[in-house]
Amino acid sequence: MRSKTSCFNGTLFRKNLSRYWPLWGLASFGGAMFPLAMLLELLHNGFRFWSPLETRQAYYTVLSYGVPVISIVYAILCAMAVWSYLYNARSVGMMHTLPIRREGLFVTNVLSGLTMMAIPYAVTGVLTVLVTMLFGGFEPVGVLMTVLGVMGESLFFFGLATFCAFIVGNVFMLPALYGLLNFIAVLTDFMVNLLAQGFCFGLNSSYSGTVEWLSPVVYLIQKISPNSTYETQWVTDRLGGQRYETSVLISVTLENGWLIAAYAAAGAALLGLAWLLYRRRRSESAGDVVAVGWMKPVFRYGCAAYSAILGGRLLYALLWDSFQSGRYFTVLPMILCMIAGGAIGYYAASMLLAKTPRVFKTTWKGMLAVALGCAALCGAMKYDLFGVTRRVPAPDSVKLVNVYAAGSNYYLTPGKDDALIEEVRTLHQTIIDDKDYILGYRSRTDYDFVADTASTEMAVEDSGAQSTISNIRITYMLNSGLKVERRYRLYLTSGRMAQKGTYDYLLDQLINSPEMRQKCIRWQEEGFQLDEAWLDTRYNGGDLSSREAGLILDAVAKDAENGDWGVYDWFRVDNDADSYEIQIHFQYRLSESQFNRTYDAIQVNVKEGMTETIRALKDLKLITDADLVTNRERYPWQYGKGGWDQYDQFYKQFNMSPEEYYDRYGEYPAGWFGTESGDSSTETEIDPAVDDSHSPSMSAGAEATGLGIIGGADGPTVTVTAAA
Repeated sequence: MRSKTSCFNGTLFRKNLSRYWPLWGLASFGGAMFPLAMLLELLHNGFRFWSPLETRQAYYTVLSYGVPVISIVYAILCAMAVWSYLYNARSVGMMHTLPIRREGLFVTNVLSGLTMMAIPYAVTGVLTVLVTMLFGGFEPVGVLMTVLGVMGESLFFFGLATFCAFIVGNVFMLPALYGLLNFIAVLTDFMVNLLAQGFCFGLNSSYSGTVEWLSPVVYLIQKISPNSTYETQWVTDRLGGQRYETSVLISVTLENGWLIAAYAAAGAALLGLAWLLYRRRRSESAGDVVAVGWMKPVFRYGCAAYSAILGGRLLYALLWDSFQSGRYFTVLPMILCMIAGGAIGYYAASMLLAKTPRVFKTTWKGMLAVALGCAALCGAMKYDLFGVTRRVPAPDSVKLVNVYAAGSNYYLTPGKDDALIEEVRTLHQTIIDDKDYILGYRSRTDYDFVADTASTEMAVEDSGAQSTISNIRITYMLNSGLKVERRYRLYLTSGRMAQKGTYDYLLDQLINSPEMRQKCIRWQEEGFQLDEAWLDTRYNGGDLSSREAGLILDAVAKDAENGDWGVYDWFRVDNDADSYEIQIHFQYRLSESQFNRTYDAIQVNVKEGMTETIRALKDLKLITDADLVTNRERYPWQYGKGGWDQYDQFYKQFNMSPEEYYDRYGEYPAGWFGTESGDSSTETEIDPAVDDSHSPSMSAGAEATGLGIIGGADGPTVTVTAAA
């Protein structure tokens, strides 16, 4: 009778499940706590029916943010359980002498691991469905999509863990390699940018996200999310009979859910590669750090590369940073530090592979290659052989341009803002061409580089001419989905600002153009949705309704058109002196195409001369004449020659602060703060040491974070989680 070849062994399958029951049993118990906690919370808060869409939204939220994190940890535990025999010589010898072919071992163990992954999810899912059914929230589409999503992500992470299991021969190396492969794109991106920003002029990004899809957990959490749509509806209170507006959930979809299917296919492919590795795997490789021969050089030189960049940067910071005169690396010390760091990684990997510390005589040629590689990489970045410093994207490759300058963000779209985009590209190219001038100035001053997006203005002397230092950021979102971002700390002078062709002149002409003043407001611009608006005054304030916000924005736009708002003076130190204590804040929700930011915000400081805005605020009864007191009138010591010494003298003489005195009497005593009468609006000498970082008349921050709630008489109340 001819024997049959089986690819599945039921006895081994049951043995795996019974042997490792604590693993999937404890996971199931932990998962069951979530629906139990949900049930207790619902009962505690009162019996309230859930709508099916609310249930779907909850399912998709867990699938988007919870399942990837849980699966990445649980998958490696299941893989370590079913493949543990590979890492012990006796165990692997015994398993390979059983009357089960390798095909049978592989398929049975894969199915065992996937089953152990599925059991906790099944227990948790069934209990959750029962709870939601109890409260009327059963939703079959959401359940089906969630089940498919969990299966797809489980397949991928277990496939990746299995692939790693056949590369290594040591059980401790399995989780290390698995963790590295899951985050290798993020780590590599960070390392490359960490090194490049020390050589490349204008590059200051620590992470670009170029190949983020190679880091599955990060990419899945970033890209997959529940997309909920709300509709404002009038409802009637059952008890009081009053009608009020509320936001009702009308649809929920899983944004970019197809990515799960793509990763599931990748997981199946990884299982296929793992089988190919298992077919050729030697039983004698049990205990080796790397079990695949051709992967050993990859391991050795990979460790050397990562150690050279991270270790080299650390050594440079410890040994040389305090000796360099500029912001950028000195080439020779950096090469030596990278060689030292690379040597540590190279020889550590060699010792692990050889299982002995006696590797120096046989591996010196490889170390020489590492040293030459470090020198070549530093030289290539120093002389910009990759074109990073010189890169200005072509107009047809860009789908959005963001400029941050003068304390505000400006968003430009091809097809609508082509002329402005070309001005930005010209400015960018001019800054690159003037690299030596900018770096030469900075090497002659004591100002440290500020690696943030805030506009930093400080008055400095330059042969009698007015001058300042300002940070700008230029970001291009490319059609490919990548972005090019550069940040520059520029030295501006009034003489160069009057000279055509200089970056000073081009920057001033761009930012102070009528078109860019309107761009700063972003009112009725495509891609922006006003989420929140509120008013701050000395005595009043609060949320603005959508009607009030619209009227105020129209008024600010008219002031901008008339030149009464938004004209930025680069050289004024006291540019908040003529501002009132009236601030209007607007928060905009951005579409995903705008650099994946959730929102952007602007702040309008009301100043003298903003007649349209002041008239609108008065008409809406949001301010009175009592609010129209400038900072120079209310806080004259901040702008006078005496400065804060006068403040202290005033307090000693009158036994109260100047603010308390002004609030009580409406003026200051004659002779104080540069005045002969009580009128504190008299001109006073400006103290040039006062440093103001932003123009109060227009300042914005795309990187602000927090929670926004927009409310008003004519609009619903919506809570928005802000994430930059």
